Amino acid sequence: MNHVTHLECSACASTYPPGQLYNVCDSCGKPLFVRYDLDRAAKALDRAALATRRADMWRYRELLPVAGDSDIVSLGEGWTPLLRAGRLGDSLGLSELYIKDESLNPTQSFKARGMSTAVSMAKQLGARRLAAPSAGNAGGALAAYAARAGLKAFLFMPLDTPRANVVECEQLGASVTLIDGLITDCGAEVARRKDAEGWFDVSTLKEPYRVEGKKTLGYELAEAFGWTLPEVIVYPTGGGTGLVGMWKAFDEMQAMGWIDERRPRMVSVQAEGCAPIVRAFESGASFAEPVADAVTVASGLRVPKAIGDFLILDAIRASGGTAIAVSDAALLDAVKEIGVAEGLFVAPEGAACVPALRKLMEMGKVGAGDRVVMFNTGAGVKYIEAFGGQQEAAGQRDRN
Repeated sequence: MNHVTHLECSACASTYPPGQLYNVCDSCGKPLFVRYDLDRAAKALDRAALATRRADMWRYRELLPVAGDSDIVSLGEGWTPLLRAGRLGDSLGLSELYIKDESLNPTQSFKARGMSTAVSMAKQLGARRLAAPSAGNAGGALAAYAARAGLKAFLFMPLDTPRANVVECEQLGASVTLIDGLITDCGAEVARRKDAEGWFDVSTLKEPYRVEGKKTLGYELAEAFGWTLPEVIVYPTGGGTGLVGMWKAFDEMQAMGWIDERRPRMVSVQAEGCAPIVRAFESGASFAEPVADAVTVASGLRVPKAIGDFLILDAIRASGGTAIAVSDAALLDAVKEIGVAEGLFVAPEGAACVPALRKLMEMGKVGAGDRVVMFNTGAGVKYIEAFGGQQEAAGQRDRN
């Protein structure tokens, strides 16, 4: 079932043998990718056979790194709805708008995909104590999958992390430490203590396997659209693992003959208060400068510096896509707009795609007839504190 050949640095192409615990490349400190014998994988899995497979991300078993079925740590992640958003599309002037609703994953976010794969591999390779920084949803996912695997999770979260995320992690048995700072400060604390504490660091793109779970987003889109891809993918970007993973999936599927060379235009959406990818894209830079004093109510977008910034920027540019920032006010208004139009209570990060699409259409970068997929990365119910200001403003308007 396992067709892994080696691990390869995404920057300098250094190679590593499989079957060992790795974080980043020893030579340059950049993320490692899992590489497969795709000819052999394609012979083992004909895409037509997927119709008989389990309805979760492990339907793509031959293209995931876990050695045996008994090593899989799963809560039923993946194979989430791809919903035609007709009324929302009409309001935006789009004839084919879809929402990939990742809130129906275990722990109610897309983070379940990556943590399922990362925890499965960590357990298989002998890790027993896992640590990560998290702005919210990744922490809940790590806590859940570690508990499922019988492992211990150590989480470091900003002090202003949504309360629902903190409670979730605690009730799943994780050790939670709140840090007065940003997610980068939390990551620094993990790095400082991991060796002495015996933790394996499963931070975003600082181990090779979370991106493998996230890449199944790309496989699911292709399968849902009959092995074609949409013209545009609009993706809320913090650490960017999902965008990077999808781009990797597209390359793998083309190598296996499942899709052709055409690619969606990849659009990275960030908040105006934390937009390092947008700034780097607009300036033509290959890497993003850290954002000082990053601020946004969309906690998953508050990533001042992503380790995979160059991979995100490469995918955007290679696809003819773009990067765009929206205000907190606009993304919060869009939560209700999506809710009223489509019956989905989405996370603020996912809602950010709507004002981004408005800007993109005004700029002529998205056409009325384009098939567009936007991602809702999590459940709005986890962000109740984010809507307090809106309620107060509405009450003030009523009083006036």
